[in-house]
Amino acid sequence: MKMRFIAVCTALAAAAALTGCGRLAGSGGGPQKVTLWLMKGSASQDFIAGFTASFEKEHPGVDLDVKIQEWTGIGDKVNAVLDGTAKEGADVIEVGNTQVAQYVETGGLSELTLEGLRKWGGRDWLKGLADPGSVNGAQYGIPWYAANRVVIYNKELFANAGIKATPKNRAEWIQATQKLDKGGQQGIYLAGQNWYVLAGFVWDEGGELAVETGGQWVGTLDDEKALAGMEFYKQLQALGDGPTDADEETPPQSEVFARGRVAQIIAPPGQAAAIEAANPELKGKLGFFPLPGKTSEKVGSVFTGGSDLIIPERTESRKNAVDLITALVSEQWQTELARTMSYVPNKTTLAHVVEGNEGAAAMAPGAAQGRATPKSARWAEVEAKNPIKPFMTAVLTGQDPKQAATAASDSISKVLSSDR
Repeated sequence: MKMRFIAVCTALAAAAALTGCGRLAGSGGGPQKVTLWLMKGSASQDFIAGFTASFEKEHPGVDLDVKIQEWTGIGDKVNAVLDGTAKEGADVIEVGNTQVAQYVETGGLSELTLEGLRKWGGRDWLKGLADPGSVNGAQYGIPWYAANRVVIYNKELFANAGIKATPKNRAEWIQATQKLDKGGQQGIYLAGQNWYVLAGFVWDEGGELAVETGGQWVGTLDDEKALAGMEFYKQLQALGDGPTDADEETPPQSEVFARGRVAQIIAPPGQAAAIEAANPELKGKLGFFPLPGKTSEKVGSVFTGGSDLIIPERTESRKNAVDLITALVSEQWQTELARTMSYVPNKTTLAHVVEGNEGAAAMAPGAAQGRATPKSARWAEVEAKNPIKPFMTAVLTGQDPKQAATAASDSISKVLSSDR
């Protein structure tokens, strides 16, 4: 999901056009200022305060200014920083992991390949964060934190059904869910258009949402492997009363689960807080487990959401920006962020730091092999139109899967390959 580099201004140009070039780091003998944009909700105020104090102590003469941004409209704000038209600049920006490619296409990002390898432990990064941040072999987005979906379940309903252990593979999962789906109780609440969950099932089968061939992106939901993923989705979705023509936010699945008659949902573990707030009687009754894979040896594939850090080319203090990322991805602050926010750290080697957090610990196995959406700068446009959702509804309501998948794939191909 967010970056800026070095636009060198001469003293003469800076004097003539200070607003266009931004501030001069450390000009006038005063402290240098480094600005960090973070997205609302990504880090707690306590984390930000502690990190700021630590960074400024370790970097005398540098003032860290953390500005909180809203997700709505963030793309335009970041692009303004990258092209130099923003009223306020930034030296490091948090962006969504799947947003990096579109900013690379727009231009204005600093390449960080060498720093990633030499300073930031790039060989151990989570694939689902690192891959979207890399374009044509060059690294622009630096993994910061990850979050992915797990199964949130009602321990009491599992116990009442005689289920003593959480399922470890698809067959066990279906069997358990069938036991739980009885009377007025839903084995699982799975909305018909939860396409992020479908993506994981497609990847488990060896399929893809889209692939790049000869420089052109092509939708591949009509591939037999992708169709097998949709077939499993249909089998699982039938073991509950989720709507076939709506996504997980219509209505919010946490609210449905909070009523106490749903055994499972597939969601980030952070939704447990919303469930408990809606129904305090469920406190202590919620559990978490990774999405089961096709076999017990490997958990199911998941879409890895989360954030990368970018540096705009126009930053006037690239050294301070690099130092800032170095601190943010350090083991100390990765550990603090993961424990504070129940995130998965950016490296597989740091998975142990969330072992005491049941929700985050359930995320870690999936995050270690997590995936992201196709690395096309146009993918955001696919999501805006989202032909995947009506495809899913068509299959769940009995229409021909191949025909529906072909229509969806054609739509994806058209968006990804068309001229802007």
